[in-house]
Amino acid sequence: MINNVVLVGRLTKDVDLRYTSSGTAVGTFALAVNRQFTNQAGEREADFINCVIWRKSAENFANFTRKGSLVGITGRIQTRNYDNQQGQRVYVTEVVADNFTLLESKTTTEQRPRETGAASSNQAAPSANFGSSKSFESNQNQGQYNNQYSSPKQNGFSDFNSTADPFSSNGESIDISDDDLPF
Repeated sequence: MINNVVLVGRLTKDVDLRYTSSGTAVGTFALAVNRQFTNQAGEREADFINCVIWRKSAENFANFTRKGSLVGITGRIQTRNYDNQQGQRVYVTEVVADNFTLLESKTTTEQRPRETGAASSNQAAPSANFGSSKSFESNQNQGQYNNQYSSPKQNGFSDFNSTADPFSSNGESIDISDDDLPF
């Protein structure tokens, strides 16, 4: 069986980062993904896809993205159900993100204002040095989704991946002979 999802879209709001009663981080967010075709009025419509991400990846994702950030998500579709307060069974379909990729630069993301309110954890943006895309992987087997959360924690991040780009040419041309090419 194959259950694989790949999405590229923009966050509709800041990631809602919470913690289960056992202290496991979980982030929920919706991704606006444009359709490949236009409607009769010539406008491009979008689908709003609910997603969830777990553990350290959830903390990283919440800290390095903001409303409007362009991201890539890989994961799987998951369905779950629960009984609400009125005793009705509620079915939920969502994408469980295993990996994410930031598809815009850090400076572009930082120019976006942080949302205020419950969805924002009001944390200062961590200082990390990275280019236009970075990937992060989360742990598999996230377990059962827990509807009970505690308030967001403050997370300190040290700089990571702060080495210079080994592929930057600093404006100089790169001389490659035909013999060096693999094709």
